[in-house]
Amino acid sequence: MNQKFQIPLLTLGTLAMIGTGCNREDSKPNIIFILADDFGWSQTAVYGSNYYHTPNIDRLASEGIRFNNAYAACSVSSPTRASIMTGKYPARLHLTDFIAGNNRDDYRLSQPVWQKFLPLEEVTLAEMLKENGYKTALFGKWHLSVTKFGPESLPYNPDKQGFDQYFVIDKPDKGTNPENDPHKSDSIGNRSVEFLRENARNPFFLFVSFSAIHNPLMEKADSINWWKNVTGSDKQENNPVIAAMLSRMDRNIGKILDAVDEQNMAKKTIIIFFSDNGGLENDAKQTPLRRGKGWLYEGGIRVPLIIRWPEVIAKGLVSDEVVSSIDFMPTFSDLIDGEKKSDADGISILSYLKTETPLPERNLYWHYPHYHNGPPCGAIRSGKWKLIEWYEKSLLESGESPFELYDLENDISESVNLADSLKILTMKLSGDLQRWRKDVNAQMPVPNTKFQSTKNN
Repeated sequence: MNQKFQIPLLTLGTLAMIGTGCNREDSKPNIIFILADDFGWSQTAVYGSNYYHTPNIDRLASEGIRFNNAYAACSVSSPTRASIMTGKYPARLHLTDFIAGNNRDDYRLSQPVWQKFLPLEEVTLAEMLKENGYKTALFGKWHLSVTKFGPESLPYNPDKQGFDQYFVIDKPDKGTNPENDPHKSDSIGNRSVEFLRENARNPFFLFVSFSAIHNPLMEKADSINWWKNVTGSDKQENNPVIAAMLSRMDRNIGKILDAVDEQNMAKKTIIIFFSDNGGLENDAKQTPLRRGKGWLYEGGIRVPLIIRWPEVIAKGLVSDEVVSSIDFMPTFSDLIDGEKKSDADGISILSYLKTETPLPERNLYWHYPHYHNGPPCGAIRSGKWKLIEWYEKSLLESGESPFELYDLENDISESVNLADSLKILTMKLSGDLQRWRKDVNAQMPVPNTKFQSTKNN
């Protein structure tokens, strides 16, 4: 047994039947987790787009549950992926930026020295499921090793974190031929189908990790030209290249759904569709959300979440429950009757999925002490309220208020800052955010003396 694993193993005799769709002798449902890259909340028809065409993603929503208030734990890739794997906030892991991050030190604040790979001591979702009899595989983007490829990546690759099979891809470079599946979506889809067919008789966990629709934006010229002629292609929130990339990714999701049907596995398979962060606003506006990737406004962290589980989750449900990427690990631990990790930050949403029992009230938190598309900041969501703290203003004592407060129930676009008019609430939420940072030992940026000296000279 893996020595770092602390959740007790279960025998087949002690595993409870979970849902009527799980009719195999061992009663364990398969799990397929599909993760898109930089995929915005509103970039499918079921989330409001009149332009992008994603019939297979939309099919999942029509056959399962769609969450309107689902969040990535960070506005960039690696931290969210780490939160999915561990159930922990990126701030607790000190893995708070995309690997290898932005190493510049010419900003007003100096960024902390942070964790640039997922530590092997962390128990991952794949390890937990593998220890409980699942075959595990990851095909696509990993982004949790010190480097993406090469000898340096080997000690931290997916096989060291619980995956029996894997192949890792990365986004294309500028020299990649756009006519030849530049983001390897077909390769990811085809290998996933092979794995499904090979393991039709075994409980399995398949992590399908696309690099689409991350830039560089690349696709076949004829597909792009077709989308240029579709009504709405001139709008700022629509991009013909993204549309072409989404179409290919969606077709491969369709291959996976077809393979599940061919193997008569639909009733015993849970399928999750999620995104690692919001879309990049320079590629396409995230209307109606504000900003995008790299920001803690809604456009950077609110993402699509769809879960299909036939005969357990009713068809076509829409949920306003607030959930996060930190909730997947506790949910799947609960699913296999495992003992909840004491250091996990998320909660299990299994009971909600099975009975629609409302989730307990809680706050969600974000901490991004880095410069990416926006400056360093933190955020808290509490009920309908969202507070953002800008660290330059709070740490450099600029005299300006560092806080913005929004009523997301009535202002999803975060257009009306209520911090000055609701000062008591602002102070309460800022205190909650500060206490949370202390609790998870969050690393803070500090005033950059070199920047100040340069400015003074």
